Amino acid sequence: MTLVAIAGSGLAELTCARLLLARGHRVRPAPPPAGPAFRPLLLTGPALDLLGSLWGDELPRGGWWLTHRQVRWGAGERSPRFPQRAYAVDGAALAARMRELLDLGDGRAEPPGSGEPPEWTVTADAASGAVPGGSVLRQCGRRTLLAGTAPLRRGGDRTTARLDCTELGWLQLTPLGGDHCLVQAMVPGPAADPAGLLARVLAESPLAALLSRPPRTAVAPAAAPRVHLAPAVPPGAPRAGGGRLVVGAGALRQDPLSGTGTAQALRTAILAAAVIDAAARGVPVDALCAHYTTRLRVAHHDHLRTCLRLYESAFTADVWQDEIDTTRSTLRGRGGVVPPRYGLSTDTVPAKKSVT
Repeated sequence: MTLVAIAGSGLAELTCARLLLARGHRVRPAPPPAGPAFRPLLLTGPALDLLGSLWGDELPRGGWWLTHRQVRWGAGERSPRFPQRAYAVDGAALAARMRELLDLGDGRAEPPGSGEPPEWTVTADAASGAVPGGSVLRQCGRRTLLAGTAPLRRGGDRTTARLDCTELGWLQLTPLGGDHCLVQAMVPGPAADPAGLLARVLAESPLAALLSRPPRTAVAPAAAPRVHLAPAVPPGAPRAGGGRLVVGAGALRQDPLSGTGTAQALRTAILAAAVIDAAARGVPVDALCAHYTTRLRVAHHDHLRTCLRLYESAFTADVWQDEIDTTRSTLRGRGGVVPPRYGLSTDTVPAKKSVT
């Protein structure tokens, strides 16, 4: 059995731990975070399906079901409401429930800080593997996601997520249950005053009429697509000690517009567990790590192509041109993408062709 250190408590890290335990490996989970803050998360169809298949039906039920979506993309007309199932949940509560569901009572989970060095470490830390003066991340653009919560007006629809476009960026309202609503806006650069800029984007959209007031506070995390350049390091590599696999948004961050970030994070966990399991069964570890890296780069490339198509069709203002040009330039510089050398199932990484 391989000993794997789980270096964090994110959805991808915990999912990887669950898969490894199910395959007979030992895991050393990280200590639970102290007082996790409320973190709204919108789970759409692919993420809900993956969570159900990986964790069953025992995850938190304290969220809010959405049944419809309405979109106005670019300068076109607003679409009619259309059915689209989604679930708004507290991401911190979801992760806490995952920790409870991990099978940690059979001797295959070890307390943090125990003496035996792990053969692998699984982490969602994007800075993992960085060297002084260098970067292990390739980011495309500077765009920022503004996010805050605000009360909905009484009597309004609480089951429809709405997306609109303004000259400054796109705007989404996601009901969270009761009168609470998550307000998000993507803008093409850093924000010195997140709440003020979010109010300004809202003022340009008819969606503002659905709220009693704009959010009083807002956060502004970087949200440009990003890929880790060295997400898989085999055991015994120089300066590495044990092997390292970066998962989740630390490995591959996608533009929130895609709505697939959580599903993609879970896929990295599935692939990381498959790599560790295949290595334990004798598949050449260097080839497995190269495959893992290639899979992430292919996914990043495909995501950038989608982003370019969407943002080109919606934004013509000068403030967005740098983001669009950067994406186009990145895709040109990337050239052809080498296909992965392995296929992936939930249990193994079977070879597609011989590895030399």
